[in-house]
Amino acid sequence: MGDQFEASAYLNTYTEAVDWINGLIPFGIRPGMSRIEKMMELLHNPHRRLKFIHVAGTNGKGSTCAFLTRVLLQSGYTVGTFTSPYITKFTNRFQYNGEDIPEETLLALANRLYPIVKDIAATELGSPTMFEVSTALAILYYAEECVPDVVVWETGLGGRLDVTNIVFPVVSIITNVGMDHTDVLGDTVEQIAFEKAGIIKSGVPVVSCVQQPEVIELLRKKAEECRTTLYLAGEKFTYEYTGEQGPYQSFHFEGPFHEYDVEIGMKGEHQIANAAGALMALEILRQYMAFVMDEEDILQGFRETVWAGRMEEISGSPRIVLDGAHNPEGAESLRKSIERHYPHERLNLMMGMLSNKHHESYLKHILPIVDTLILTEPDFRKKMDAAALHEIAEGLKHSYGKPGLQIIVEPDWKNALELLKSRTEAEDLAVVSGTLYLISDVRAALLGQTDSEKGW
Repeated sequence: MGDQFEASAYLNTYTEAVDWINGLIPFGIRPGMSRIEKMMELLHNPHRRLKFIHVAGTNGKGSTCAFLTRVLLQSGYTVGTFTSPYITKFTNRFQYNGEDIPEETLLALANRLYPIVKDIAATELGSPTMFEVSTALAILYYAEECVPDVVVWETGLGGRLDVTNIVFPVVSIITNVGMDHTDVLGDTVEQIAFEKAGIIKSGVPVVSCVQQPEVIELLRKKAEECRTTLYLAGEKFTYEYTGEQGPYQSFHFEGPFHEYDVEIGMKGEHQIANAAGALMALEILRQYMAFVMDEEDILQGFRETVWAGRMEEISGSPRIVLDGAHNPEGAESLRKSIERHYPHERLNLMMGMLSNKHHESYLKHILPIVDTLILTEPDFRKKMDAAALHEIAEGLKHSYGKPGLQIIVEPDWKNALELLKSRTEAEDLAVVSGTLYLISDVRAALLGQTDSEKGW
């Protein structure tokens, strides 16, 4: 730690620090900027010293952040990456040059924040939430500890009132807009798009791959209000799938400044859209902000990008693919990706969900290609009961299910995983999908990671 402060030892270990931050979860999701603004004020606004790439969207935020991080690192820049949820450990969400924040650094920064959080909690503002404290910790880490050239900065939920919106970025990205977190963001695509568009700032270029006409119109209006340029896929830049070779899928990108033929190792046509949006943002950095990135490094960065839990083939015998698709748009992308990249005899799908998602729409997209559906429950407080999920699936089975579809209910995810493995023959494909809380546990079990923490 730097010598700019002496933190009292309110918390004695890394585990105590993480438990304290996670202990703020009961304060819930409370959209608004007042508490993060107060924390930043008391810390002398360290976020103002950093360059951010702000990424919002319903799906694809994490993958887009992964593409940006890998290419920037390949090009010689130092990079901070703040993402959520995490797959293995709490430290995953705070990365510098692809490495997690050291546990002792997280402990020291948590001790610095501890009295500030307690003081704010005693005011009319109320206690800062888990995500607000995590965001403040990330800002402190990047502004005062490692000081990267650029921070790749993922929104938590929405955009306009998401606490990550405290920053003033150099470029913003809105990956897509779909039906997710409707309990907080609104129950129409337009309402959700309005929240995502809240990250658009005056004079800051914004990149988007959204496709819905009503969303495009909303983003265009917001960009005009902010007197900035909207780099929209299909207008300012285009991308087109050009095939597969070995482990890579390729696409042709044509932007206002350059053309590229790009290969990516990540599966799914949605990843081509994510990569194209990231590439357009990188082109803006090159053209207008004096970032130096050679074409060779850009292309290598895209080829080498990986992102855990997103169309990740984790086992070859039996073949098991993990994908954190948890909403209707994610299910549609998952189905297309399976059909394009994974020929199989039978498809066995294990899924577990949280209780606040659009499960009926999700199942309508995926059931037509599933032979065996195993319904289970994530080890998480907001889990959806497998029996309730079964009721929805049974109601859709005859209209949307593949002929002969078998539905199995096994609430214990460990037993469900063993069942999935035992039913998957050499020519079959097993897929685990749904909430990332389930993906995290299954991934840790398959890889033998005993220190997995998982969470949001």
